[in-house]
Amino acid sequence: MWGGSRLSCSGNRFLGVVLSRYRGTQTECTRLITSAVYSENQFSWTPQTKPWVFSEYRIMWFKSYRMTFACLNRIKIYRYPWTRLYSTSRTTVDSSEVKTFLALAHRWWDEQGIYAPLHSMNDLRVPFIRDNLLKTVADHQPGKPLSGMKILDVGCGGGLLTEPLGRLGASVTGIDPVDENIKTAQQHKSFDPILDKRIEYRACSLEEIVEETTEAFDAVVASEVVEHVIDLETFIQCCCQVLKPGGSLFITTINKTQLSYALGIVFAEQIAGIVPKGTHTWEKFVSPEKLESILESNGLSVQSVAGMLYNPFSGYWHWSENTSLNYAAHAVKSGVQDHPVPDEFVFKGETEELRGQDSTNAGAQEELKK
Repeated sequence: MWGGSRLSCSGNRFLGVVLSRYRGTQTECTRLITSAVYSENQFSWTPQTKPWVFSEYRIMWFKSYRMTFACLNRIKIYRYPWTRLYSTSRTTVDSSEVKTFLALAHRWWDEQGIYAPLHSMNDLRVPFIRDNLLKTVADHQPGKPLSGMKILDVGCGGGLLTEPLGRLGASVTGIDPVDENIKTAQQHKSFDPILDKRIEYRACSLEEIVEETTEAFDAVVASEVVEHVIDLETFIQCCCQVLKPGGSLFITTINKTQLSYALGIVFAEQIAGIVPKGTHTWEKFVSPEKLESILESNGLSVQSVAGMLYNPFSGYWHWSENTSLNYAAHAVKSGVQDHPVPDEFVFKGETEELRGQDSTNAGAQEELKK
């Protein structure tokens, strides 16, 4: 074991090495220590024996036998070699959300369990998707109205929405970042040979699909997903990239209002226990207006927005004009745009027009002279 005086000296020498990088006036050094210690309220006496600990907030803690302090500036983060790095520029998957759904992966198909609201939501979202897609086709097969269509179900979970879309005749690809969710979905679809042929499940992120293919799907479905991603704009951009021109994007999510916080989080999670605690984060909720703005900025035209209300006593959903809680949105990707006319042709046309005007003016002047 290290002695107290020996550890204290080691800590002082280590502090000296760190502060040597900030050589300057005495005022600058004082400001550095002040911002590191007192602004964060981290100065305390504690009998710790760990020499140093690195945190995920770019703070290096120096712990000696006598005192604890934090140095916040220009210290490179130390990461253990087995830690996977997540970047918001490369993925929209929130690792904390993955952990939440990982613990519940085995409960997807319990119609009386925590996912009961999602089971009953199919009474609204399946017809919503079906009817809007049928507007884009001239005719369809009886019993298989979505036959021939390719649909991507993003954040499919255990396949609660994927399977009904497959039964309507569509070829559906369900993706989810949680491996256990995909295992549950694959096991459940294996009981139906028809669904086994129409549905493909993959444990991956939306960004991985974008890297493999673009403009490949007639429709993308993100039901109860956007309130769990860490970068909504990137998520919508990826959805647009995998859609064919004229393809449809379907989203169901929760509005960002005081009512949605009171009922969706306080009541549903903390009081009634309809959904597990920590399932939702109010800051990630998005209003229809903001969602529409993001959709339109990515070349998607919003066709309809409808409110959805859940009755926890009956366990059923119904449509509503009120979108202050849940709502569904349908947007269509713009078709192939006309190619712009090259500048050289524009300039050429303008030049010829000006020459024609000049010749006309010249002729008029000759007539006046006569």
